[in-house]
Amino acid sequence: MNIVLFGKPGAGKGTQAPKIAEALGVPTLATGNVLRAAVKLGTPLGREAKGFMDRGDLVPDSVILGIVREELARPDYASGVILDGVVRTVPQAEGLEGMLKTLGRKVDAVVSLEVPDEEIVRRMGSRTVCSTCQTPYSDLAPGAKCRNCGGVVMRRSDDEPEAVRNRLKVFTEQTVPVFDWYRRNGARLVVVDANGPVNDVTQRVLHALGK
Repeated sequence: MNIVLFGKPGAGKGTQAPKIAEALGVPTLATGNVLRAAVKLGTPLGREAKGFMDRGDLVPDSVILGIVREELARPDYASGVILDGVVRTVPQAEGLEGMLKTLGRKVDAVVSLEVPDEEIVRRMGSRTVCSTCQTPYSDLAPGAKCRNCGGVVMRRSDDEPEAVRNRLKVFTEQTVPVFDWYRRNGARLVVVDANGPVNDVTQRVLHALGK
């Protein structure tokens, strides 16, 4: 089963993806992870991506989708995948559809994790990370000591309330149309309330998928 996981920044995609994947017996694929892996391994597409990244430019959709295609062609993904963060714009959705066709596959469902904006602002405002080892926290305030290495815990600038509201605005402008695109193209759309305990949300997703 090939599933596109969809939702606002902070909606819980990164938390839910591995739990849904484990329940369905398929791996996850997150754009950032495969991009970094391709760069580290020095694959042709990884070297191309690194050139854009070193210049501070956005990596083009064609390069990202090429890296995703290489990954999905591996035997590990033969039974399906949870795609986390792979589709953020309509051109990416169109590109993914074409790329999956070349592999004889398709998107089986688009799962949207729904959370109100102000809850997103609250969630992301409570996130901190160690400035030394990058261990994430949701229960330590900026300036606290990291439990892992003793470094100073900080809040990332893009998790500050105004930055989060701007990210939500960008999501509405650029990413919400992706859901509409899938609707127009007959994809199976699954909308899930992503408020509440993590395991409850996972069960709602599985129930909505008929699992």
